[in-house]
Formats: sequence, structure tokens, C-alpha cells
Amino acid sequence: MDTFTKRPNDVRQLQFLFSRAGFGATPAELDEAARKSLRKVIRHLVKDSESFVELRVVEPDENVTKRTLKGMARIGQLDREMLKERIRMNAEKVRDLNLQWIDQMATGKGALREKMALFWHGHFACRTMGQNSLFMQQYANTIRRHALGRFGDLLMAVSKEPAMLQFLNNQQNRKNAPNENFAREVMELFTLGRGNYSEQDVKEVARAFTGWQFTPEGQFVFRERVHDEGEKTVFGKTGAFKGEDVVAMLLENKHTARFVTAKIYRFFVNETEDKSRVDELAEQFYKSGYDIAGLLESIFTADWFYDSKNMGAHVKSPVELLAGMRHALGITFDKPQPQIFVQRTLGQLLFYPPNVAGWPGGRNWIDSSSLLFRMQLPNYVLKAAEVTVRPKEDGDVNTQPLARKGGQQFQTFVNWSDYERAFTKTADADLLDAIATALLPFPVRPEQRALIEKQVKPDLPRPERIHALTAALMSLPEYQLS
Repeated sequence: MDTFTKRPNDVRQLQFLFSRAGFGATPAELDEAARKSLRKVIRHLVKDSESFVELRVVEPDENVTKRTLKGMARIGQLDREMLKERIRMNAEKVRDLNLQWIDQMATGKGALREKMALFWHGHFACRTMGQNSLFMQQYANTIRRHALGRFGDLLMAVSKEPAMLQFLNNQQNRKNAPNENFAREVMELFTLGRGNYSEQDVKEVARAFTGWQFTPEGQFVFRERVHDEGEKTVFGKTGAFKGEDVVAMLLENKHTARFVTAKIYRFFVNETEDKSRVDELAEQFYKSGYDIAGLLESIFTADWFYDSKNMGAHVKSPVELLAGMRHALGITFDKPQPQIFVQRTLGQLLFYPPNVAGWPGGRNWIDSSSLLFRMQLPNYVLKAAEVTVRPKEDGDVNTQPLARKGGQQFQTFVNWSDYERAFTKTADADLLDAIATALLPFPVRPEQRALIEKQVKPDLPRPERIHALTAALMSLPEYQLS
């Protein structure tokens, strides 16, 4: 089969699938996938994500917690400048963790696992408090490890992560002085959703989670001496419940399956929920024992997933945009800072969600201050241009160590040779449509075609023409969609 010589309808379906189930596809990957049945492609996506490799930028013996630092300061071993330096070093480790994860997304290896983990990062929103990079590394690996497994295992594991317990103040949750923050978010944001529990449930669940703490070394520990051993009444049941009992009750409640399924549907399918389809998927999710990979397979193999109303209905998040661009063209950055700059400027910096509810997503990604930068980003990246745009001030002291003053120089390497090879047998007259099919969710409109053909001269040498057409198509508004 000639690579991209013809435009079979399923190529656009495949482009849509790879964009939603991962971070897009290279033209060569689309060509290979077009030779297989859709079901085989989906099975391959799942199988390719079975293996798991940890992100690793900090070793346990490097770990220095805020508590340890304060203790050293109290006995005169650490002055204020040393404390600031240690916090700065931890922030840089979190930056390195961010970049290592982006690198993994950009490879296209295990794309479904990484895409699902990105979803869970928004669902189980947790942010670094600036002092402990090891905790964030453990949290990131937990959501990635369990991303496609059983939701119950993921819920239990992430609820015991020191980063989450610290972020939601459960270290301060003790008998006779319960802190309700963790208990509330476990129900409202992680499982049941608002309106499916009472304020009394919050109080009783908080008591059940007393004693769930962590050591300075990053280990979960259950401290019986601060646990409230008394009877609690949760969801109408009474007993001397502990945290594990509450997690089991949350999983027994069908509202959990419905709430989580609806969020997955809005992320992977369409922000506008189809109630009957979500109900059907939620029932299946519940009966399967919360099998995440099974739920995704059901979505991706359904005919309705490929309805025209779903294609191009998703606004790419900044991380999806950056990782997808890198994957499509084999882009690497000489220096780390520009990728942090892109995330900060567009409003999605990994490990720094804005609040406990995560990033709002959808059309919230697009605003007047970020839209122009989004549209110009391909040119900045592909042409190694100097960027004078400044990120919005978020007032967050934890992100300040990641900021750099002055402009950003995007020094990049683009693997044009592999990219060009996919179009070797494509006629010159078909190049624009061939590249558009690989990059965009919709065919190019006549007025766009006329504008691009005016910008990109037909007498350019073929490699340069491919580069110019690619940059022009990536600069269209449709490239922001999947």
C-alpha cells in the first residue's frame, strides 16, 4: 500500500483514536495501523501499555522533608539561605520529574498508560508543597502503575501516598481533633461526587481515617495511638471502621462507578455527557470490579465513539499539545526550561494543579492571553525562535523557582528524516491533504487551503515544502483540537 497516497476513511478514525487514547501518532504509525482492523489496533494500544517503567529523578536517601529541615534549623545546623537552597533543589527535582514524564509521553511507548495517568493526575489532584520531590515521584509512579488496573487498587494506593496525605492535611487528622479535609475530598472528588454523602458522613469518615500518616522517609504508616477506635456510622452502617473499611464501602456504592465513568467519558469522548451511554458503561465498570482497561476498550471499540460529533470536540490540554507535537515530529529540546515555560504559559504545569479539583479542562484551556501563544507555538518550536511572551503570574510561591526572567530561546531538534519518509510515495499535489490527515481532526477548508498554498510556494524543494506545510497546518485552530 502506498503510504498516504489514498485517504481511506479509517485513517481519520485512527488519527482520532491515537489522539484520544494517547498523544497522537506519527504518519508512519498511522500507515501501519491502517493495515490492521480497528480492534487489533486497540488491542495493541492496550498491550503496549502493559509494561511499566518508573520515573526516577531522586533516590530515597536524597530525601529531605520540611520537618527535617526545620529540625536542622532549630539546632543551628541550617541557616535561612541553606533552607531556601534546599527548597530550590527540591523544586528542580520536581521540574526534572515533570520533564521525564513529558519525555515518556512523547515517545509514544505505553501511550494509553501515560494518557490515563494524566487523567488520574487531574482526578486525584495533588501538588508538590515545594519541599519534597520524593513524595511527588512516588505519587506519579503510583498513578502510572495503577492507571489501567482496578480502580479500587488505585484508590487505595493513592490514598496512602504521603504526597496526598500531606496535601490534604491527613497528617493532622487525629482522634479528639479530626481534620475533615482528606475525608471530604475522597468522597466529593475521588469517588461519589457531590450530593451523594452527608456532612455527618464527612465527620464519621474523617474519624475512620485518623492515624493514616507517613514517615519523613516517605512510607505510609498507620498510627494506632492517634486513631479513633470508637464506633462510627457511615452511609447508614455502624462499626469501628478504619480507612480501609471506608474505601471498601465507597467501592460498593454504585455512585462511585457512575461518577468516575462520567469523568472518563468527558475526558476521552465528549464534554457533553450522553446519559444513557454513561449509565451503561458505569454498570459494566461496576460489574467488572472497576476494570479500567476494560472500560476504555469498551469505549474505543464502540461505533458511537467515532461519531462525527465527537471528532474535534476535545480541546487539547497544554501537556497533550506539547507531548503530541513532540511525538508527531520526533522533537527534542536542547534545554529543559522551554517545556516548563510552555506549561506555565498555557496553564498546565504538571505536579502543580491549581487546586484540589484539578484543572477544569475543556474550553477553559482557551483564553485571550493563551490562544495566540498556542497558535504560534509550532513556529516557535520548529524555527527555534526567540519568545518574548511571559507566563501569567499565578501568585504561587512554589512555582517561582521554575520561572526565568527574559525571553525563551527554543533550541530544538526535529527528526524530519523519519517524518518525511512517510510521504515518500505521496504525489506533490496530494502533500497538503496527506499531512493534514495525519495532524488534524477535520479536512482542510477551502479558504484555509487557499491561504496555505499562498504561503507555501509550490516550487520549494520537497523536504522544505513538507516542513512548511507541517508548520502551517499545526498553526491552524483545528490543531488545538482532537
